[in-house]
Amino acid sequence: MRKVIENQLKIGQTDIPGIKLDLACRDEIPQIFSGLQHLYTNIDLRTEVFMILEGITPKEFDADKGRPGMDLWKILVLAIIRVNCNWDYDKLHNIDNEHKTVREFLGHTIYEFDQTYGLQTLKDNISLLAPELLDRINQLVIHAGHALFTKGNGAILKARCDSFVVETDVHYPTDINLLLDAIRKTVFDIGLLCEDYGITEWRQYSHIFKKIKKQFNVVRKIRRSSSNREELKTKKERLLLEATVQYVNMVEAYVNRAEQTIGILNGMGVCAVARFMTIEYYVGHAKRQIDQIRRRVLEDETIPHHEKVFSIFEEHTEWISKGKAGVPQELGLCVCILEDQHGFILHHHVMEKQKDVDIAVMMVLEAKRKFPTLSCCSFDKGFYNPGNRNELKGVLDDVVMPKKGKLSQADKIVEHSEEFIEARHKHSAVESAINALENHGLDRCRDHGIEGFKRYVALAVLGRNIQILGAKIRQKRIKEQIRLEQRLAA
Repeated sequence: MRKVIENQLKIGQTDIPGIKLDLACRDEIPQIFSGLQHLYTNIDLRTEVFMILEGITPKEFDADKGRPGMDLWKILVLAIIRVNCNWDYDKLHNIDNEHKTVREFLGHTIYEFDQTYGLQTLKDNISLLAPELLDRINQLVIHAGHALFTKGNGAILKARCDSFVVETDVHYPTDINLLLDAIRKTVFDIGLLCEDYGITEWRQYSHIFKKIKKQFNVVRKIRRSSSNREELKTKKERLLLEATVQYVNMVEAYVNRAEQTIGILNGMGVCAVARFMTIEYYVGHAKRQIDQIRRRVLEDETIPHHEKVFSIFEEHTEWISKGKAGVPQELGLCVCILEDQHGFILHHHVMEKQKDVDIAVMMVLEAKRKFPTLSCCSFDKGFYNPGNRNELKGVLDDVVMPKKGKLSQADKIVEHSEEFIEARHKHSAVESAINALENHGLDRCRDHGIEGFKRYVALAVLGRNIQILGAKIRQKRIKEQIRLEQRLAA
């Protein structure tokens, strides 16, 4: 049984519209709650949000039957403040059990000290939010902001588009430490599996990994010589080669042994398909790394980029070099955003194996579908190709897309016009939106897997738009309060 929200107020409970927020506080939490308060207070808007949240419950299940689950409104509130405040689950666990205002928004009274949330409960429930549902709520938030602070929803929108890297939670990848990750998971998983079924072959699995780790450290600590003497360089290279070969051979022996053990367990009729698949997954990673190390070290072969994996836990991680000063590379995925002149992020896209030039048209078409009044969009040179600019001219009234390379006479006329220059000057404001997203959760994704990555990005974008809405409401209330004090003083 899962409700959107409990309709009946409890004794001592403050209804969400009646919760008082500190207007003088400039922290993000009051701003987020101001935005959420507006969504809840507007009955039509609240109804639409609640209808979207009901999509979390699968259609084949009856939401009115079964044991009580966390209210859907609580899930949304907790998910948004977690990402927007850039907290991990441990911090969220403490805040939602201790923070007075947060608990008021969750529907608790000051007397409900014993009603707390478990850490795993938070993880399981927040993971139910799908990026598609969050995107639909995001559209409602933006429309609410436009209706409140512009001349209605028909106001002309002008946007700016850019991309940035959201890092995944991985360590710096090298061939030998990726191999160590793979064999560590293999050894411990198969050791625990054998332990559960009373097989003693892997009883020393902890000791086995310590042996492998010891040899790994030998390889890791050997440094190539920077001496001008050729014999010293040759000696260091030989030591490194011998240590690497010994490390790889040791790992390969345990990988083969793990495969033999899986065969024995299958022959015994052990039914542990999911655990077998997990072990085989890490065995596959280990074999790939062994092959690549031998090709690189023994055969002096350059491994093609498309064959490399940069994390065995977050396989979607990409090696990205954007040419920033002091940042030679970043490990993660690019995210493209399209922001309007009011600061709301109209659309975002997680770029998997894509470049800026591949998604320029798609970004505008998707934003135009959601917000038909979009009439202008600016880009940087990374999004340019002739096809993109020509196609976008048929969709938008104004396309500000600087051309790469030498300009023709016609291009000079276009790019030296006052309108184009003004739009280019305003385009840099998108960097402020990117910086705000990075400060509010999108510096590094804390969730796992590509689906977790997309959900985390969608929550960050939704949380940022709600914060912008709340910040504008806060500014409006402060001005009203000042005018009231001035009238009373007069």
